[in-house]
Amino acid sequence: MNKKQRKIYDAIFATPIRRNIIWDDVVSLVEALGGTVIQGNGSRVRFSLNGIALNIHSPHPQKELKRYQIKSIRTFLTKAEVEI
Repeated sequence: MNKKQRKIYDAIFATPIRRNIIWDDVVSLVEALGGTVIQGNGSRVRFSLNGIALNIHSPHPQKELKRYQIKSIRTFLTKAEVEI
């Protein structure tokens, strides 16, 4: 995991929830943690890490995640027992 991915991880768990987290950065983080990212139909994406899965829609047309998406990713990383 590089420095940028570490910053994204910290931003996901920051309080209050940030509004400037970019989708592609989250995809890069999940892949760096050893997870898989599978593109489904349309904007549907499946993250899988340590036996835990998250089905989520990628944001469009903007690149930034919405608050509810960041909360879902927080929960996903917590359930996958990711600790950095």
